[in-house]
Amino acid sequence: MRVADAPGEPPVGPVPTDPDTEAGRIGPAMELVSARLQTRADAASGDAKDVLEATITMVGDPALLENAENLVREGGRPAPRAVWEAANTFADMLAAMGGYMGERATDVRDVRDRIVAELQGLPAPGVADLAEPAVLVAADLAPADTAGLRPGIALALVTEQGGPTSHTAILARSLGIPAVVGCAGARQLVEGAFVVVDGGAGSVEEVGSAEEAAVIVEAVEAVEWDGVGRTADGHPVPLLANVGDADGAAAAAERRAQGVGLFRTELAFLSAAEEPSEKRQREVYDGVLGAFAGKPVTARTLDAGADKPLPFLTLDGEPNPALGVRGLRIARVPGNGADVLERQLAGLAAAAKETGAELKVMAPMVATAEEARFFVQRCRAHGITSAGVMIEIPAAVLVAREIMAEVDFVSVGTNDLAQYLFAADRQSGPVAALNDPWQPALLRLIRMLGEASAETGVPVGVCGEAAADPALAPVLVGLGVATLSMGSGALAAVGASLAGLTLEQCRALAAVACAAPDPMSARQAVSAHCP
Repeated sequence: MRVADAPGEPPVGPVPTDPDTEAGRIGPAMELVSARLQTRADAASGDAKDVLEATITMVGDPALLENAENLVREGGRPAPRAVWEAANTFADMLAAMGGYMGERATDVRDVRDRIVAELQGLPAPGVADLAEPAVLVAADLAPADTAGLRPGIALALVTEQGGPTSHTAILARSLGIPAVVGCAGARQLVEGAFVVVDGGAGSVEEVGSAEEAAVIVEAVEAVEWDGVGRTADGHPVPLLANVGDADGAAAAAERRAQGVGLFRTELAFLSAAEEPSEKRQREVYDGVLGAFAGKPVTARTLDAGADKPLPFLTLDGEPNPALGVRGLRIARVPGNGADVLERQLAGLAAAAKETGAELKVMAPMVATAEEARFFVQRCRAHGITSAGVMIEIPAAVLVAREIMAEVDFVSVGTNDLAQYLFAADRQSGPVAALNDPWQPALLRLIRMLGEASAETGVPVGVCGEAAADPALAPVLVGLGVATLSMGSGALAAVGASLAGLTLEQCRALAAVACAAPDPMSARQAVSAHCP
């Protein structure tokens, strides 16, 4: 089902004859839109509720109202046009920031379209109530629409715009709805056509009939996995989940994840104007760790900065925030950043004691052994016995042995490692091919980590998107990766893939993938060598 586009750009005129009355229409329209969104938020939970409440905050932004009213009174604009222009100024500012904040521009435009439609007496834009199961195809999907979708009725989402940190992607993952975002040519799909959407592989395949689609889906759903990650010859490869909140953790536990390999703690902070209270943090931590009592839960400390700035930690005047003070670097800045880390570590340690989960904590954006040593010392001070770091910077691979001498484990964030390796923003469509996890250069870096792990005995995990690919997972194991962490929907397929191959076969696949000249050749070589 194709999602209808929002109403078009409203006209500049006519000039209102009574500017005060015309300006007075805007506030009530905003209140009505806010009330409708609040109704959805009240019925939602987890990520959906958080995202909707953040959107409601945008609707009620006093600056948006004031700027729009001024455009009516001083600029002679009709109310719909004034809201359009005022919102666009804000959205353009966010878009210029790029990354996570750039994707928030979509949320502002959604708010704009809803208010404009209300002022014009038009139906609210977005997804109508679905009478029967369907795949939704859109230029983009607003968070308010995504949050209201019902799994089983909304079979999948396909959008031309957006990225993995867009609210569309976040909400779809939390609802368990397969989604392919940033899919070029999505709106060229024919209305009524049958498609198979693989959210894990990021593929959309048009097929000839419902029967053909059913055969493909049944083959995927028929994958059997006993809940224990291992190769055919018994080599253990724990399969873990990437989660951001208690609902995601509960869903992962139901899908038999053997633990959590990436707890994105910053998701509790992103919409906060100030540091969440100790009580709020403990609620989030207890919810996630409680779902995995007696099992490993790896929490990543705040991965903030650059594309995910936090108002209470943002540094002004950075010329290139992506290469600036982000991740662990924030905690090295005297003052508030260091204090936030201390409070977070204390909260995580207390949650582990309360829930009985096997807590492991890792820091993002680590480049040197000295940074790793600093972080481990802070963890030890809070009684955290398993401390590690993310490998996201190529320099960290080159000094892996020195870093491993300081830590208990390392985990590869393939998304950021590829971004920094290829100098290619992972949110940029024109350079997306460089961030392909099958890139031989990326695989060779991971091989170097595997070699360092074999020498030092410090395990290497992968928690980036690469771990969710059933074809690539055996390659990663063959490179020396000890654990794989992914969206919980991919666990069964990855588990079944590993169970069909011995460790030696995984190593053989890793060798041919690393020897390939490009990603396509790597895929083809692995496919050709699979038994």
